[in-house]
Amino acid sequence: MPHPLRTTATVSLFSAAMVALAAGPVLAQSQPAREPAPQISVSATGTAELAPDMAVITLTVQREAETARAALDENTAAMTEVLEAMKAEGIAERDLQTANFNIQPVYSNPNAGNGRREEPRIVGYRVFNSLTVRIRDLSRLGSILDRSVTLGVNQGGGITFTNDDPSEAIEQARVQAMRNAIAKAETLTEAAGIGLGEILSISEHSGQPSPRPMARAAIMQMAADSAPVPVAAGENTYRVDVNVSFALDQ
Repeated sequence: MPHPLRTTATVSLFSAAMVALAAGPVLAQSQPAREPAPQISVSATGTAELAPDMAVITLTVQREAETARAALDENTAAMTEVLEAMKAEGIAERDLQTANFNIQPVYSNPNAGNGRREEPRIVGYRVFNSLTVRIRDLSRLGSILDRSVTLGVNQGGGITFTNDDPSEAIEQARVQAMRNAIAKAETLTEAAGIGLGEILSISEHSGQPSPRPMARAAIMQMAADSAPVPVAAGENTYRVDVNVSFALDQ
């Protein structure tokens, strides 16, 4: 038979625990919600210019013949000469890459003016083969364009000027963006008559420069009319955007 005092104590402890559990949510709900700390968020941009040290061009050979085999053979012969010429110009294997290869049927015009509706029929084949070339010596760009056209390149020629390692320019743009963000936050808080506190968060986005391609048709015409082709590289602009949040001292 259990001791009467021990039974009474056990019941008392159990009752106290149930009362505490029941009161817990009430106490938690009665506490006022903490308001978020006042802060300010600003965005800013930094840029840095860098002269390009590399150009990327796309050279396309198009050949057409009555059969796919004949069109392919003609295209292959022409592109082989282009590849050999690029290597002779000092272009490394790693800077030559096939960008596109395509064989398309050529159809007759069903409405050729004879007054009758005719079903289209295949009258030949067209083969495209595109080569992307990275040129690291910009002084040779004009002569390479000229030589490629002489060898039978009849499409492409779009030029994009870029940089092999733009990390230093991006770093300069990043520093400038952060300084601009701090200056903007200081100006706003000073105008509002409040103090600027510590930085709470930083996010950034680094953008590559917008390509500056020369018009393909214009390049191909220049290559046909002059040797070497005149080119102007200009500068690339690298951009970094930052978003920064600061605490406010009120």
